[in-house]
Amino acid sequence: MERSLFDQSEEGDRGSGDEAQAHRVDPGAPLAERMRPRTLDEVLGQDHLIGPGRVLRRAVEEDSLRPLIFWGPPGTGKTTLARIIAGRTNAHFITLSAVLHGVKELRAAVDEAKRMRLRKVRTILFIDEIHRFNKAQQDGLLPHVENGTLTLIGATTENPSFEVIPPLLSRARVFVLEGLKEAHVVALLRRALEDAERGLGALKLVAEDDALRRVAVLSSGDARSALNILEAAAALAGENRRIDSKLVGEAAQRKTLLYDKSGEEHYNLISALHKTLRASDPDAALYWLARMLEGGEDPMYILRRLVRFASEDVGMADPNALAVATAAQGAFHFIGLPEGKLAIAQAVVYLAQAPKSDAVYRGFGAAERAVRERDAAPVPHHLRNAPTGLMRDLGYGEGYQHAHEFDDAVVEMEGMPEGLQGTRFYHPTSRGFEAEVRKRLATREEILNERLGERLNVPDERSMDDRRPSDPAMPGRRARRKDK
Repeated sequence: MERSLFDQSEEGDRGSGDEAQAHRVDPGAPLAERMRPRTLDEVLGQDHLIGPGRVLRRAVEEDSLRPLIFWGPPGTGKTTLARIIAGRTNAHFITLSAVLHGVKELRAAVDEAKRMRLRKVRTILFIDEIHRFNKAQQDGLLPHVENGTLTLIGATTENPSFEVIPPLLSRARVFVLEGLKEAHVVALLRRALEDAERGLGALKLVAEDDALRRVAVLSSGDARSALNILEAAAALAGENRRIDSKLVGEAAQRKTLLYDKSGEEHYNLISALHKTLRASDPDAALYWLARMLEGGEDPMYILRRLVRFASEDVGMADPNALAVATAAQGAFHFIGLPEGKLAIAQAVVYLAQAPKSDAVYRGFGAAERAVRERDAAPVPHHLRNAPTGLMRDLGYGEGYQHAHEFDDAVVEMEGMPEGLQGTRFYHPTSRGFEAEVRKRLATREEILNERLGERLNVPDERSMDDRRPSDPAMPGRRARRKDK
């Protein structure tokens, strides 16, 4: 039975638990509120959780709930399930909203739970939007959940892995609610059109099948959004009493897209864009780009990711990709929305079709690991600048070979510090322009091998890796200098 310390919340979830009051209909409430399911059987689209024999259904029916968290998109039934539990349980049921309530109300709820425990009555505390409680507030709940003072039910649209503290998360079972499929939304709309007590049945509306499917698409699996669109369309229908796709479009104005620029869906979509670009799929990449932009993502965030992609996943396979990405940023900055979206789309298509290489990314990562994991060896003397006489006397610059002084601009000078001589970080692929880079580096190695072979009188096919002299500047092995 539901009892509460607090005034009626935003969701109106403050009944006495009385069956008649729980089922009383407020004719002035929005259609979505009037049509909220009253029993588990009325809940659509969550059979994986509340179908016959499922764990959650058994726990609700047996009134044996343990701490749990409902995680899912808006309009999928998180608060509804909590209300159904409130109507069935014999426990003391308290509802809080992390949007409306804070530490004061949280402490009062805990105190009430302690008093009820002395009376041998369990307390269930439902916290809507639990992800909006900060770490300190969630920490405050932990001991009371742990010692059984209260049973926590949380509801969140955000990934609990990131928004709920690990100790609390480890003590609760997470139930994932799914966005409603088109068939579920259409069934819900039909129910609302036919229900004369809670829905629109008294209006005798006629809704075309295509119109209801259109509502389902526009609502993106959100039951509340779908019912709001239907209610708006019913108001526009007037005496005609007919709802078609055109009327639905007028009622909806704009499609509801699940998107939160700071939440999990933000990262899901940018991940999808990045991965379809990497897979060289321009069509999928354009789709995910459109999803992000239509959802309200900052175009500059997308452009920054594209610039990163150009270096990380295209790299030297197409060096022009970086120029295209930065040009798109400049073009968007210059012309703005909405025309600037096309420049972003052009960059996305270019990056998708470009040959791919992460050799630069891997090479730089290996260089960073070498810096972090090895001692910071001093710069070899031959690579040091020597602007003063003292520095020259100390050997700075001695043995340095200036590439432009040699016919082929190839020098035999070691560039690595002591302990890293001969190390290679960059391993070019054979894709795109990087094949030419690979060829150029191979030519350099061939020239060095040839010179070394001539000086040591050994066959050219031997590897040079085991023949580097200990002198880092390798004096006496210079290529022929240009004629001065």
